[in-house]
Amino acid sequence: MSEVAAEPARRVTSVARVVDEIRAMLRSRELVPGQQVRQESLAARLGVSRIPVREALKSLETEGVMRHEPHVGYTVARLSADELAQVYLMRRALETEVLRALPKLTSAQLGELTTLNEAIVADVEATDVAAIVAGNRAFHFAMFGYSGLDLVVAEIGRLWMRSEPYRTVHLYDAQGRKRVVREHRRMITALRRGDNEAVVELMNAHRDVTVSDLHAALGLPTLRPT
Repeated sequence: MSEVAAEPARRVTSVARVVDEIRAMLRSRELVPGQQVRQESLAARLGVSRIPVREALKSLETEGVMRHEPHVGYTVARLSADELAQVYLMRRALETEVLRALPKLTSAQLGELTTLNEAIVADVEATDVAAIVAGNRAFHFAMFGYSGLDLVVAEIGRLWMRSEPYRTVHLYDAQGRKRVVREHRRMITALRRGDNEAVVELMNAHRDVTVSDLHAALGLPTLRPT
């Protein structure tokens, strides 16, 4: 591959790495809603030029994770109580359809979910919140992916990304971290029985507790789980 042809490939790789790094900073709450992202500092920290940083931020802006203001730059998007409630309303509708579409899972699929959840157990014991957030996402999207409704699952992924800086809040509570693992195990048990409606109910409860925790932690009086 020539140097000219290789350059775009390197740029794509650099942009993807910057996006991953920013997502990790959101999960760890190093970046929080409303915080300005300084391109020069981020480029220096990651050892890249400002070009991949700028492209990464533009990409995250299209997802609703970042916002850009002229003469100000990029900031982490801050959702109002009403916007956050709408995100969870859409998640509830789409995730319910995906879970109802799940086939009877194979032993291998159930084993994959169990392995992913047990990895979260280790992260809970280490109080590694960023890893718990990533593991929780891996668990749910492995489960959603078995539905075959790829376009719907992709849309759910965008909704998850928009609310990720907020979802980490309840995981700073020890009981909240343990509850995640416990509820995942109940979902696996229901999936093993092929009881999709039970999984829907468990997912609704799982999600609604997160919303309730956000309500209390962020002081959002109009936030509602449904």
